[in-house]
Amino acid sequence: MSTQTLDLSKLSDWLKANVCDFSGSLTAEKFAGGQSNPTFKVTAGEREFVLRRKPPGQLLASAHAVDREYRVISALQNSDVPVPGAVALCEDDDIIGSMFYLMEFMDGRVFWDPVLPELSNDERSAAYDDMNRVLAAMHSVDIDAVGLSDYGRPGNYFERQVGRWSKQYRASETETVPAMETLMVWLSENMPADDGRVALVHGDYRLDNVMFHPTEPKIIAVLDWELSTLGNPIADLAYQVMAWQLPRDAGITGLGGIDRKPLSIPEDSSYVRSYCERTGRDEIQHWNFYLAFCFFRLAAIVQGVKKRALDGTASSAEAESRGNLVHPLAELGMSYIKD
Repeated sequence: MSTQTLDLSKLSDWLKANVCDFSGSLTAEKFAGGQSNPTFKVTAGEREFVLRRKPPGQLLASAHAVDREYRVISALQNSDVPVPGAVALCEDDDIIGSMFYLMEFMDGRVFWDPVLPELSNDERSAAYDDMNRVLAAMHSVDIDAVGLSDYGRPGNYFERQVGRWSKQYRASETETVPAMETLMVWLSENMPADDGRVALVHGDYRLDNVMFHPTEPKIIAVLDWELSTLGNPIADLAYQVMAWQLPRDAGITGLGGIDRKPLSIPEDSSYVRSYCERTGRDEIQHWNFYLAFCFFRLAAIVQGVKKRALDGTASSAEAESRGNLVHPLAELGMSYIKD
């Protein structure tokens, strides 16, 4: 079954049996963008939902974990982390061809360009500060109180992550990328000692994975929790800062070459300092390791997108072109191990 369409007849029956009774026809519209879990706006009578599904076909082990996404947004319903309302999870592949879940449809804004040309300077500054606030709130969640104490394995987070993404990269490898070979060795040999901190980490915290209020520079929902787990919170912070280093024409738009001050966009050091103040940290050591790791991890993720594009199971028409970013991302990661 295509990632672009849903079996509305079976979905309609399941919705009526498990979620709500509705009259009229069921409609579904696929959201543009997104490389991993196809996402649809589903309208059932007067109710609107967002449906996230696993892609059909052969998938890498542990990838596309929509059941984990559903679990974490359910756990965060009454926390300081804004998330959509959790509606229902369907683990029966026979309904639409793969597991899926439903969440509340929220009316807000998703921005794709980190320059935020839609906003004034004051709004832009406030939007970045709110991203910082929400990230700190996420890492301050009491994982025991919200029932996520078993959501990941504590300790040795970066060691496990380097191992996991090396394995995922090998499973989707289509050609030799020398910089990736070097990064895998360097990261394994230069692992900082584990500091014992364990927090809920999003795994893909960036501008286009949060939704802002329709008119205010305030986040109303953190989205796309597929890569979330328990681990070292610095991974999320470094990943967000890493994304800003990308050039404007990289396919994944960054802030490379942008003079941030006239735009009221924080410099890396200022953003990191605000995060540390909010979370009670001192300075962060081994920062270059964390940035190099984030470039390596993103390159491994993009390699998976490229492989799915070649196999015909990727969910976006942009998937194949995004796959061409593996080499430059790995080279950017190399720049931090040489510094």
